[in-house]
Amino acid sequence: MSTSIEARLAELGVTLPDAPAPAANYVPFVIVGSTVYVSGQISRDDSGLITGKLGQELDVEAGAAAARTCAIALLAQAKAACGGDLSRLKRVVKLTGFVNSTPDFTDQPKVVNGASDFLVEALGDAGRHARSAVSAGSLPLGVAVEIEGIFEIA
Repeated sequence: MSTSIEARLAELGVTLPDAPAPAANYVPFVIVGSTVYVSGQISRDDSGLITGKLGQELDVEAGAAAARTCAIALLAQAKAACGGDLSRLKRVVKLTGFVNSTPDFTDQPKVVNGASDFLVEALGDAGRHARSAVSAGSLPLGVAVEIEGIFEIA
């Protein structure tokens, strides 16, 4: 599956970055049995952090793009948890998405779809997952989106 995942990512024009290092006193992932719990990954791209509040500085499209970057970082962490061998990745189990948004913004699910849609594009049915998408009045460093994930590995 690693070859097919890597090939699919290449088709999508995505190169997984090195797994981001933790920014505080925690580990990027924990493996318990065949389950990998990946710490929250914040929205960032090659230009740096993607910051802003949905419903104020950012619209749903920009938020979904930010969520997609979180999903790419989640996959990078999952790859690291698998010792670099993505063929061990069996499925995405669950995502929890936090959206930095104004009190009246109600499209958190549409924002987190940016991550969900990417994972299904990249992994097919193995990318389908349970999910929560919630509002946050603020997120670390002012980022737009933070997403944590649970994965099953072989």
